[in-house]
Amino acid sequence: MCGIVGLLLKKPEWDARLGELLVPMLRGMTERGPDSAGLAVFTSAESPALKVSLFQLEGTSDWGAFMRGLQAALPGEHALHESGRHAVLTTRAAADAIRRHITAAAPGVVLLSQGHRIELYKDIGAPGVIAERYGFAGFSGSHAVGHTRMATESAVTPDRAHPFTAGEDFCLVHNGSLSNPYLVRRKLEPLGIHFDTDNDTEAACRFLEWRMREGDGIEAAIERGFTELDGFFTFLIGTKNGLSLVRDPFACKPAIVAETDDYVAVSSEFRSLAHLPGVSGAKLFEPQPRTIYHWERA
Repeated sequence: MCGIVGLLLKKPEWDARLGELLVPMLRGMTERGPDSAGLAVFTSAESPALKVSLFQLEGTSDWGAFMRGLQAALPGEHALHESGRHAVLTTRAAADAIRRHITAAAPGVVLLSQGHRIELYKDIGAPGVIAERYGFAGFSGSHAVGHTRMATESAVTPDRAHPFTAGEDFCLVHNGSLSNPYLVRRKLEPLGIHFDTDNDTEAACRFLEWRMREGDGIEAAIERGFTELDGFFTFLIGTKNGLSLVRDPFACKPAIVAETDDYVAVSSEFRSLAHLPGVSGAKLFEPQPRTIYHWERA
């Protein structure tokens, strides 16, 4: 049992309130996922430089040493905004070059996400504690995807917390369990797709992003997922331009959507939506099984 939350703001004048509105949503899912939590925020403006979210998984954080090593290996424009064991690197270097440098020179650091709009934070502990630790309430952006985890099939570690990412500006959170993640891995690994964890959700994330890189739109990729991904799931997907939501054909895992003229909000349970402004007049509905929902800012 896990909790998913998502919020897309339809009007730019609401963007400064994204974190303020999301933190109570995340806290509301604490009982569904008390062991770890995460949040992917999509900034309103697209950065011309690549943004890379990092986490010091092993050892003591020394971001100064990390930056000195990066500058020596890849001279150029780099900037780092650090927050404890988390940091967001802004760089003109290629993502593959950054990943190779981390593997070779900073093996205790893991790359959580990359793109021109996404910034990702995740850690172990109670969702409210994590939100306070990294200042989620102050985040601004157009949309975000969050998750609270109750681990059932892999260890409780920051890198196994959700959201999972693949490619650029793409993330996925999952409530449920897949029965065939290793079959999916055996399909993708010969294609050069690398896995960072043994978590079943990572298999779904990398499969769907792979299909999109192969030319599928988000809906076509999810349709292929119905035949390739076996198990129970509610997936909430964040892309550069919006949110997508889908439940498996049996709709075993809960979800509810609230939509107004100002926002679209998604949660596993209504209690995480009850504080939202105007929710009493919102269109409320339970997503149907094997039905794809997609929202973008106009």
